[in-house]
Amino acid sequence: MTDLQGLAARVLRLEAEAILALVPKLDARFDAAVDLLERCRGRVIVTGMGKSGIIARKLAATLASTGTPAHFLHPAEGVHGDLGMVAPGDVVVALSNSGETDELLAIVPLLKRLDVPIVLLTGNVASALARQCRVVLDVSVREEACPMNLAPTSSTTAALAMGDAVAMALLERRGLRPEDYAALHPRGALGWRALVRVADLMRTGEAIPAVSDDALLKDVVGEMTHKRLGMTTVVDAVGRLVGVITDGDLRRLHLRSGSLEEFRARDFMTVEPRLVDRDALAATALDVMEKSGPITSLVIVDVEHRPEGILHLHDILRAKIDL
Repeated sequence: MTDLQGLAARVLRLEAEAILALVPKLDARFDAAVDLLERCRGRVIVTGMGKSGIIARKLAATLASTGTPAHFLHPAEGVHGDLGMVAPGDVVVALSNSGETDELLAIVPLLKRLDVPIVLLTGNVASALARQCRVVLDVSVREEACPMNLAPTSSTTAALAMGDAVAMALLERRGLRPEDYAALHPRGALGWRALVRVADLMRTGEAIPAVSDDALLKDVVGEMTHKRLGMTTVVDAVGRLVGVITDGDLRRLHLRSGSLEEFRARDFMTVEPRLVDRDALAATALDVMEKSGPITSLVIVDVEHRPEGILHLHDILRAKIDL
């Protein structure tokens, strides 16, 4: 009976070794490839046939999602009209393990006529394609993970990894920030976390629970019940924030001696409540809530320290922001 787990282990080991073997091959050619792509004033056109074409599609998608305009060109379709997507100012990234792919060789003269430089990822740096490309990156492997050493396995994994290395180096060179990446993924979880800010979610105006520091307990309870946030801000005579009262403060108040009717808001409020800036990320606000008690509401104040907004935990969760 075939040892399936042993076979799988061999495949994973060979493919991992193929990737690690790329590290010593990183040299000035890698830097030149990244420089060429960074200086590109048009689009990056990524091309390849067969399994290399599938890796090329993934590389194009990775580049596009990290701030580099990129498209995939099927080389066979290229010689039948799709080469029209390539224009002066573009850079082509080609993938070919053999370096002898007929369809790629067929479009090279047309690319040269447009003066479009080519970066080649290949397993054969002495190939016909390699001799015609501006920059050649060696992604050769010792052997395929296929038991017959035929099906593209280690070679496509190596090409994929090198493509990722180029894309990540380019991302770093461009100084792409998390919010830039999120802008390209607005409906993804990262997009929510890196784009939505406190000001987008906070409750303002009449929705802010507020009582004066001289308010009686019954008025405090009335405001908290009406606004349904489990808390209220406490303000002084000119409207500046001086504290907050939460459900927890009310519970603790009942443990104190004295007549409850005589207590004023200032007597049992929490001074120096947790604040958050209106321009902070909502994800940052959520982190503050979880690390500060936890608590369920944060107060936003204006330049005069007046309550400008309230951000409740439920507002963040409704916006699909989590950690």
